[in-house]
Amino acid sequence: MAEKFEHIGIIGKYADATVGDTLAALRDYLVDHKLPCLLDESTARFWPEHNMELASRDTLGEQCDLVIVVGGDGTLLNAARSLAQHDPALLGLNLGRLGFLTDVSPTEMEEKLDEILAGRYNDEERFLLDCTILRDGEQISQSDALNDVVIHKWDVARMIEVDTYINGTFVNTLRSDGLIVSTPTGSTAYALSGGGPILQPCLEAMVLVPICPHTMSNRPIVIDAESVVEVVIKGQDQSHAQVSCDGQINLGLVAGDRIQIRKMEHTVRLIHPIEHDHFQVLRTKLNWG
Repeated sequence: MAEKFEHIGIIGKYADATVGDTLAALRDYLVDHKLPCLLDESTARFWPEHNMELASRDTLGEQCDLVIVVGGDGTLLNAARSLAQHDPALLGLNLGRLGFLTDVSPTEMEEKLDEILAGRYNDEERFLLDCTILRDGEQISQSDALNDVVIHKWDVARMIEVDTYINGTFVNTLRSDGLIVSTPTGSTAYALSGGGPILQPCLEAMVLVPICPHTMSNRPIVIDAESVVEVVIKGQDQSHAQVSCDGQINLGLVAGDRIQIRKMEHTVRLIHPIEHDHFQVLRTKLNWG
């Protein structure tokens, strides 16, 4: 029997008023079960009839041992980055198609929550990536990613050129549309569409996937998760390059910028129903036989 959760936080899909019915049903369920709950203050702006106590992300992380995320995988990615340093458990309530991260539907919400709140669930830890940008030796930006860090071109008609290093050792010079550095969690996202392998979520590994490389011999590389990846932007004027974290944080790059990517110290704890099967999710999402 796993630990039981006693203080619940709720986060809804950003700027989406259509999640109100599901949020209301979740609120009523928690109230009926006499569980203290807090609502993310940014969610409340788009659900004015919430009738709940509000809290910042930091407060949710500090006071809640379980945060329920109502939306899709993108909503959970955002929540995971903002809450990772506080280490609450995260449960995804999916409003659309079955997600890789959010795997409980509203129609089965009460049944699954009964089991989870009784201590019957599966949990797993996923690591995040720390992305730091250095310009002329000075740090100009830092962001986190649960799925991936992507260095890519800004303009449709141009390629970018980058040097890649792993633990200080030169790997290659890549001319392409970009480079994806992905966690196992992100291996079923952009990296998959770029031809990368699917990594089992429990693996301590990262995958580097070139995007439309100019040389077909450039292939995906799987490396140890403790590695430090450094990507250096080449060329005289690379203002058309940028870096994206989870597709939600975008920062411009110039020639000479160094992007350092490493595993974060903090992890994300994901909660799944007791019968959760990662390979069943893959079969369903990818239409395997």
